[in-house]
Amino acid sequence: MGKKWHILGNRGQGTEKITNILLKNRDVDKSFLHPPDPCSLTPKDVGIDGPALRNAISRIKKAILKKESVVVYADYDADGITAGAIMWEALYGLGARVMPYIPHRIEEGYGLSIKGIDAVRQEFDPSLIITVDHGITAKEQVAYAKSLGIEVIITDHHTKPDKLPDCTIVHTTDLCGAGVAWFVAKNLLGSDPKTCQTPDIAFAAIGTIADMVPLTGANRSIVKFGLEELNKTKRAGLLALIKDAGLTLGDLSTYSVSHALAPRLNAMGRLVHAMDALRLLCTKREDKAMLLARQLGLTNKERQQLTIDTVSHALQGVSLKTYKKLIFVSHETYNPGVIGLVAGKLVEEYYRPSIVVSKGPEISKGSARSITGFNIVEAIRNFKDLLIDVGGHPMAAGFTVETKNLDRLRRKLESLAEKTIPDDLLTRELRIDMELPLSEITEKLWKELQDFAPFGMGSPEPVFAARGITVSDARLIGAEGKHLKFKTPLDAIAFNMGNLIGKLTKPIDIAYTIDMNVWNGNKKLQLKIKDILIG
Repeated sequence: MGKKWHILGNRGQGTEKITNILLKNRDVDKSFLHPPDPCSLTPKDVGIDGPALRNAISRIKKAILKKESVVVYADYDADGITAGAIMWEALYGLGARVMPYIPHRIEEGYGLSIKGIDAVRQEFDPSLIITVDHGITAKEQVAYAKSLGIEVIITDHHTKPDKLPDCTIVHTTDLCGAGVAWFVAKNLLGSDPKTCQTPDIAFAAIGTIADMVPLTGANRSIVKFGLEELNKTKRAGLLALIKDAGLTLGDLSTYSVSHALAPRLNAMGRLVHAMDALRLLCTKREDKAMLLARQLGLTNKERQQLTIDTVSHALQGVSLKTYKKLIFVSHETYNPGVIGLVAGKLVEEYYRPSIVVSKGPEISKGSARSITGFNIVEAIRNFKDLLIDVGGHPMAAGFTVETKNLDRLRRKLESLAEKTIPDDLLTRELRIDMELPLSEITEKLWKELQDFAPFGMGSPEPVFAARGITVSDARLIGAEGKHLKFKTPLDAIAFNMGNLIGKLTKPIDIAYTIDMNVWNGNKKLQLKIKDILIG
């Protein structure tokens, strides 16, 4: 699909500073450039109900005082794993009899389950379960736990259903699961900014980046301060993970987390069991950390190949003549651990809401990814009478369905998409901050742009456009020649645009970001090309 350029601002008479234009485009003021220390944030700042938070903390303190058995019941993705590490460490540090628990994706499924409750009861006999990164839809499961004499505290950020569980709930959609867990742990440990050294804000930053929540407000604070901590961490587990990923401490960014660290944490829950990922984060032994980090790295390579194979198979079955506004594919061979990644790849390829289903004999698991403007979890919830369960966000959701209802669900979702998604929503739009001649690019400007970091969802890296650019020294790079490199006169790199190699003989228009390339200790400005318009 082609991109539609949307240029947001202009230079006027050249008197308005670039920074002001960027702030205006993001509808923020200069305070955005200096987010507050997350330790100073109040429940109101993050959308958490104060009384509910106080009730949760009071119950946890009681459990610690009375030496009750407590289980921190986490999710198996990177957000859930980091949330679990945060909550377990906080309770353990306060002297609680606490154990972490993560369900097996295939055997137990997502979230709090009857099978999971039975498992923790048999192994730990808890009187209190604290969920992290899930639980808001677990009404029946909480009732089951209560029937066994087990209290439940839910900490979650997913969209609320119509009927809530009957228990203490600490909830906000403003944060990710690790962010909610960090906030609860922060208030449990004491909220004086001078002494707020734990819980580890680096864990919260990893979870926030991995779960792709908007990096605005409190999330921006968590990630900005969390990346600073991550870049000077002394944790054995994080150091081993960083080393195995081939990264350098001190140079870690949101990109490093989203493309290297988070996938390794996620891989365990996708293919094996996520508990070893949590053990890696919490261990203090360097030898154990290195062994676990290597295990995560190898599992991630296996996950990468499985994703490639599944995407290849899924693409063979997709035709936009069949799937006009929503893609829905299912197969018996699809591993439930990678279907979310495959759905994401289909969105990248076709820019359509995409649903991928691992089809079982009786029960099937589905994962969905969406595009801006189409709330996928609410779309799926329209047909909850056909589902066993469903949960998620506007941009990503998961569900379980009886296989006999799968075709009916597909038809209803396709029909809903056809009726409610306007055609212009299906054109990928490239938001460009302003036109900026290449002659105005300086290292000083690049440094000023770093004030807008960290970049990610809801906090895009500044994108500029330049017209009539003459290209020289164009060549293909990368193992398979997929990428393009050329001079403008600044060096420029265009990922996955190698197919344009023979079409750059005339002046072109480019959309770009400004990057500092560091190689062998040498620093040099370069352009990262977002799009190219040819004649």
